[in-house]
Amino acid sequence: MERELARQRANDEVIKAQLQAHIENVQLIADTTTLPHAMQYLRSRIAEELDLSQLTERLQKGKGKPYTLTSSEKLELWDRLKILSFTQMVVSLWAVTILSLYIKVQVNILGRHMYIDTARGLGSSLLLENVDLIDRDDQQKFLVSADFLANNGLPALISNIQAVVTEVIEGKKLIDLFNTTSFHETVMQILDKFMSVGSLRQWIDYLMPEDSGHYKLGTSSSSDDMILPNSTNFDQLMVEARTVLSSAEFGKIMGISLKVAVDALVEDMEAKCQSTGASLTSGMPLAKLLSRVMQIVPSLLREASQNQFIQIIRTVPEVELFFTLLYANNLVE
Repeated sequence: MERELARQRANDEVIKAQLQAHIENVQLIADTTTLPHAMQYLRSRIAEELDLSQLTERLQKGKGKPYTLTSSEKLELWDRLKILSFTQMVVSLWAVTILSLYIKVQVNILGRHMYIDTARGLGSSLLLENVDLIDRDDQQKFLVSADFLANNGLPALISNIQAVVTEVIEGKKLIDLFNTTSFHETVMQILDKFMSVGSLRQWIDYLMPEDSGHYKLGTSSSSDDMILPNSTNFDQLMVEARTVLSSAEFGKIMGISLKVAVDALVEDMEAKCQSTGASLTSGMPLAKLLSRVMQIVPSLLREASQNQFIQIIRTVPEVELFFTLLYANNLVE
């Protein structure tokens, strides 16, 4: 019995070492390939769907040639720019936040399956016999599914955020003063309204496809509830991801992450204003603020390795704790 216990302890140590290597490899792939590709694609798609260049060009021409636009035409263009610039900024902020968290969820789910794979290979008694092994093709397909937001979910996301932006700021005039507090409150109001629209967790459908035939949700979250006898391994991974995203714990993390991202956004906005001799703290008219709003978008969608918003979100203590518990307690089982 002592020899058997010693053998199991030795196996457990090997499992831990191999598992750590596996997880680091998946995390490396996610950080160096999956997230950078997803961010680059998201950036290009947002630029396509929310191209404000024609609006700004028409306003610039109208400024240089006063009689090319009537007063009503100028007002209409400014109103469109007001709505679309805030829409572009909030869409970018929301998408970057959820995408960085989602890819982290993917890595944790794959880490669990790698643990099972490693344990089976070493004959560990700590196995889940009813869980299939996930091959590399399914792992890669699962990671690539992070592009669903840019490929499929973006038009609806833009449309719904634009509707909320219109509701929140339509009545604000171009001469209205905005400072750091009112700007922060406005962005948070837009996000809060957006996240509360429709059914609970409706926002998940922007991020991943809904397949009711492959999704079983009950009050229990045991591994038996998650077994889908007629589904592929890829389907199983997607179901596990949706289960995590649908959890109350992840909902809290999403809310915390968005708040932290908005805080960082306002700080970055103020820093950029000060670098040009302006100050958002003391206030500026909405008309001047709009150019700052458009200029902040490239920072939000910057390459993953240089994106301060992604780095800030991932180092939030509550976020780190959530993912530690997610793996340790097998919340996806």
